Amino acid sequence: MIIESFRIRALIIVTVLVFGTLYLLPNFVELPKGWWFHQQPINYGLDIKGGAHLVYGVDVKSVIEEKINRTSRSLASEFKERQIPVNSVKTSDDQKNIILDFPASSKDAVTSYLDDFHGTSLQVVEETGTSMTLHFLDTYLEHLKGQIIQQAIEVIRNRVDEFGVSEPVIAAQGESRVLVQLPGVDDPQQAKALINKTARLEFRMVSTAMPGDQVQKLIADAEKNGNYKLGGPSEDGAPMSYSAYIKRLNEDLKGKIPEGTEVAFEKAPSAVTLEAGKIPYLLNKDSDLTGDQLEDAYVSYSQDNGKPLVIFAFDPDGRRRFSEITGENVGKLMAIVLDDVVQSAPQIQGKIDSRTAQITLGSGRRNDDLMKEAQFIATTLRAGALPAALEQMEERTVGPTLGADSIQKGKVAGLVGLVIVALFMVVWYKVSGLIATIALTANVFCLLAILSALGATLTLPGIAGIVLTLGMAVDANVIIFERIKEEMAKGSSWSGAMKDGYPHAFSAIMDSNVTTAMAGVILFYFGSGPIRGFGVTLIAGIVTSLFTAIFVTRFIFDFMVLKLKTKSVSI
Repeated sequence: MIIESFRIRALIIVTVLVFGTLYLLPNFVELPKGWWFHQQPINYGLDIKGGAHLVYGVDVKSVIEEKINRTSRSLASEFKERQIPVNSVKTSDDQKNIILDFPASSKDAVTSYLDDFHGTSLQVVEETGTSMTLHFLDTYLEHLKGQIIQQAIEVIRNRVDEFGVSEPVIAAQGESRVLVQLPGVDDPQQAKALINKTARLEFRMVSTAMPGDQVQKLIADAEKNGNYKLGGPSEDGAPMSYSAYIKRLNEDLKGKIPEGTEVAFEKAPSAVTLEAGKIPYLLNKDSDLTGDQLEDAYVSYSQDNGKPLVIFAFDPDGRRRFSEITGENVGKLMAIVLDDVVQSAPQIQGKIDSRTAQITLGSGRRNDDLMKEAQFIATTLRAGALPAALEQMEERTVGPTLGADSIQKGKVAGLVGLVIVALFMVVWYKVSGLIATIALTANVFCLLAILSALGATLTLPGIAGIVLTLGMAVDANVIIFERIKEEMAKGSSWSGAMKDGYPHAFSAIMDSNVTTAMAGVILFYFGSGPIRGFGVTLIAGIVTSLFTAIFVTRFIFDFMVLKLKTKSVSI
């Protein structure tokens, strides 16, 4: 349905042009600090910007074997605590099964305990009157493999964030591989060294020796006096990494914050990166408890209210130390710190002296949000508890010269496509074709504005999508113009033919574009990397094509008829 009010249509078009200009500004000019509107330009993908393409194999097999060994040791400890007589608990020679040996009188107690506490993870594959062979359930193994891959992705993502890469691609590839694409990285060796570095997980107490607002003021003063900030230019001109920022900040705060403390940050809930929003914490430097003493972490549910919570388990030394820390700091905050970044800071509810402990996540939020936070904390904890070895399987480096050449060729292809389409429309449809060409230019403008607003990453398939959009964009105008010709052939005046032509052509235009959009949605949903980029460009191009081909051209025609009093337009 076409909006009849000329003024409303004019207001809509002006609004689109204004917002489109604001979204596109960061791509052409350097905006001043504190710019109130959109500041993120269109990102370029690896194939355009250049960078490193890495594929890592995750040693899932070794982690599962280690999990079986830990479960074996844990079962021995649990049977001892429950006073269930067991002769031995050991793993098989192939590291795939757990073998229990017990007196015949203990069989019922052993079976009952396994059903009650390990029924969702272990199954009995062979048994006699005095022994059992246990194996992980297939469903549990699949879940564990997914956890291991997710853990590897989380650790790599922390490494990549430290490197300051814009719009990296980090995704699972198959069952035991992780794909890493780092656009703009010109030193792949440094990136690989950073990714392969061991993660450092610590449990540190949040200091109450200084009010939070005073800490915030000291941080702001240090940044102002030193003329630096996280993500801002460093001495070598590159963006300041988190490790460099935190090191310099704590050096500048020496003597201003209590002795034995230092500052670390947590990413704000609504922020995508630490640069976009960070929450400061004053932490005690001493940390006698690390991720090396953690055995496992997983999400469970509270028996009281059904809310998600995080269950984690320490080894004997970790359990002893954790009991001491929690007993001495009831009511205080304990920060979970991964590579000097605070992942969470839950409150200690009471002394915890058991093999397992739990982190409650508070209340007042939806279960979905609590579950996401619980899964994130569990993954973070496992990142220190279950280190999986990474083996580099593939490496490719795309030079920035090749990327610049791709951009240039993409520009040429787009310009040539625009010129050819414009010439065809002007020759075939005369003035009406010129109007369609104006709408086509507006289409490209709106498409780039949408990509900039979405913070999309432009790849070579994305450029192909833009060029394809140029050819598809005039389809709607061709249908409309031919429909107008048919109405004029029946004896209708120009204005009458135009009024009938647009509504009659609308259904055919919508049908064709909806089917194409469905293909774009499928590409976006099931594809990855450049394929998703092509899907995004295709969908955005369809939206802008419909707007410019139907809405903008109709407005121009109405302007000529109503305001310029044009009797007819050549077509």
